[in-house]
Amino acid sequence: MELTTELKSFYCDLHVHIGRTSEGQAVKISGSRELTFAGIAKEAAERKGLEMIGIIDSHSPGVLRDIQRSLESGEMTLAEGGGIAYRGNTIILGTEIEIREPGRKECHVLAYMPDVERMTDFSAWMSRYMRNVNLSSQRLYAPARELQDEIYGRGGILIPAHIFTPHKGLYGCAAERMADIFDLDRIAAVELGLSADSEMAGYLSELDDFTFLTNSDAHSLGKLGREYNVMALARPSFAELRLALERKEGRNVTANFGLNPRLGKYHRTYCGGCGSIIDEAYVTSERCQYCGSLKLVRGVFDRILDIADRKTPLVPANRPPYHYQVPLEFIPGLGKAKMNALLQAFGTEMNILHGCGEAEIASVVGVDLAAMIVRARSGILELSAGGGGTYGKVVQPGK
Repeated sequence: MELTTELKSFYCDLHVHIGRTSEGQAVKISGSRELTFAGIAKEAAERKGLEMIGIIDSHSPGVLRDIQRSLESGEMTLAEGGGIAYRGNTIILGTEIEIREPGRKECHVLAYMPDVERMTDFSAWMSRYMRNVNLSSQRLYAPARELQDEIYGRGGILIPAHIFTPHKGLYGCAAERMADIFDLDRIAAVELGLSADSEMAGYLSELDDFTFLTNSDAHSLGKLGREYNVMALARPSFAELRLALERKEGRNVTANFGLNPRLGKYHRTYCGGCGSIIDEAYVTSERCQYCGSLKLVRGVFDRILDIADRKTPLVPANRPPYHYQVPLEFIPGLGKAKMNALLQAFGTEMNILHGCGEAEIASVVGVDLAAMIVRARSGILELSAGGGGTYGKVVQPGK
């Protein structure tokens, strides 16, 4: 009799940056000092309730030393199927790389490796084509398809990052079609970014066959899990992640949880001259409708409409549901004290978002705030649009 593998649901955020090594060496210059390898692992497991995280910048030699020390001390162990195990959480080793093909603007990609040895080897290869391999998101002076050769030759996977953002997103500034840069057969999935959702991506037929990911791109501990995925896996590991992205053996991404694109800081076109968000009716203009400036930053939604090959979006049947969810930190009135009270009562943010009823939450923080939290996790709060590097906001009732 054939045995079937039992699959379970896991909360996964695959794009978290390292700010500093334990030795104090900067990795992501704009990242918080608290974003160490050990600090991220602890935050994800104990406060956030995430069960698989991708720590970007694991390629940095200083970070690799931190990983090795964590393994040698016994604080962390090797996960079955690839990755690093820590208190019920599995860490997937990744790196964010900037590439620039001739005649194009730069874009960012994410590469993940099955284990420390192969990440170390990949780091050594990158150091030959990178000015400072110690830092995050550095330019790789090698062709995109050669990069694919090196990643897949080591058993890794490649995922274009925040594909629609105007700053270093593949579609946002580098190309109108992914096939112009990469071999599509060696792309494991795509990351939507904070200013796009599945329906918006449905304007591009090239993306129909790809698994979509929603990740936090966290530059501070508090931002972990602001976007995340639910995956059906046998266990959290690199091997299971690969199967989920390929939608094989029952493994898959069952849900994307992300910001409503209106909250994303590059959702709409923005004028750098006067700071205005440009009205939809005027986005085809080269000048700001308010001040006449030419300093326009094309928003994600407007860029998608520019390069679309469909008049209306199509969401394929293989696409998991995209749930709009406002992160707890965005909710007006939910300060540190009340957030800590919720965590003391319910353990993790994932429990607050998915496991608690409104009455339970109200017993800790009151009826009004509980109602807003429930509306936030249902995606029905009124929002103002973001643009030009500024996040949108939750509109408080009566204001």
